[in-house]
Formats: sequence, C-alpha cells, structure tokens
Amino acid sequence: MSIKRWAESSALWAAILLCASSGLVAQSPDSAYLKTKVNPGRAGVFVDGKYVGPAANFRIARKYMLPPGRHEIRLVEPRYEEVVTTVELTAGKTSTLSQTLKPLPPAKGPFGTLQTKSANKFDAVYINDKFYGHAGEFNNSSQGLLLPAGEYTVRIEPVAGGSKIVKKVQVEAGKTVVVE
Repeated sequence: MSIKRWAESSALWAAILLCASSGLVAQSPDSAYLKTKVNPGRAGVFVDGKYVGPAANFRIARKYMLPPGRHEIRLVEPRYEEVVTTVELTAGKTSTLSQTLKPLPPAKGPFGTLQTKSANKFDAVYINDKFYGHAGEFNNSSQGLLLPAGEYTVRIEPVAGGSKIVKKVQVEAGKTVVVE
C-alpha cells in the first residue's frame, strides 16, 4: 500500500470514529455519573438496593452511569459500620461520593475459612443475608473469609444477572469450606 493510500485510509477511519464517538457524546446528557472515593475500597456499593460492585472499581478511570435524580447509596463492608446516604445526580455531570467507613470491633474465634468459586470475581457474596464482599476476595488457596465456627447460609449473586447460588455450610475451626 502506498503512503498516500495509507494516509487516505487512515483519514477515512479517523472520520468514521469521530462520527461514531460524537453519537455517543450526544447520548451522555441523558445520564449522570457517580465516582466513589471510599475507604476501604473493597466496600460494596449498592445503588437503590442493587449491588453494583466494589467501591475501588470506580475511583479514577471508571464511573457508575445512572439516571439523573436522587439515589440511595449504601456502602457495606462486614468489618466496618454500614453507611447509607443519598446523592442528587445531575444529567451530564459526574459526582464523587467520598466516605471513610468506621471499623467495628474484631470477631471472636475459633475460626474456619470460607472460599467461593464464581464465574465473575465481582459477584456479590452474602452470608446469612448480609453482604460480605465479592467472590474474588475469597476465591483461592491464599484467600478466604475467616468466620467463627458455625452454620451459615451462603448466597452468591451474579452482578451482571443470572442464576444465584445458595448453600448451607458448616464452618469448622481450622478447616476450609468451598462454595461453588
């Protein structure tokens, strides 16, 4: 291919991409955006009751796209006090929610370990109907959730929809149980 032909081809592709991206920009005023600056970043973010992922995912490069208006935001991390707040989002604008969660006293042992296996590392993990984190935090031999010995109901809910997993497990001191 000659340099002239390559330049013409590149210019054509640049024009096509510019037109395509301008269509996307035209849609953005209908949406509002939320970024999070939450400590700890592993805290789960719930918008209007729906789990959308860990807070750290939306600090710098990514943001939650939401309809403009008032939204209830709940920040949940099992070792910290839960925070519930309301944000007012404006169409075409990005708002940042900044929050530092207050630590709870540590749990008492003896402990066993719970591990989870899920197709998506951001799937929500609930234990006895309380959010505990996302599947990627508890998914291999060097990661797991320490729990006091006892019986638990574990629920893994896909963040992108699909079938949830619900299992009753017995956590024994010094042992590991895996939920798949």
